[in-house]
Amino acid sequence: VQLQASGGGLVQPGGSLRLSCAASGSIFSVSIVAWYRQSPGKQREQVARAASDGSTNYLDSVKGRFTISRDNAKNTVDLRMNGLKPEDTAVYYCYGRINRADYWGQGTQVTVSS
Repeated sequence: VQLQASGGGLVQPGGSLRLSCAASGSIFSVSIVAWYRQSPGKQREQVARAASDGSTNYLDSVKGRFTISRDNAKNTVDLRMNGLKPEDTAVYYCYGRINRADYWGQGTQVTVSS
């Protein structure tokens, strides 16, 4: 199983980006999908999480600005980010609990700067 992330880039404060992550391989079950981020000198933190029952959780600082969505048929998970702030600058990683194992995608850089 592999996770492929895409969609990062440079955006001005207040702008929007959409990150996408696709899982490929022999996938029998996907229980949890999530996006994490890591800034230089900081620990990796969970930004948003979507469980198989449809429930979602968000980091307090992104509530109301970010939306996680998953497509179980396509094995994809998106993170729509609106109202981006400089403090959102980080490398973003997608995560999946697939076939009862943990998988990580490669990071994608998000830079919010004027």
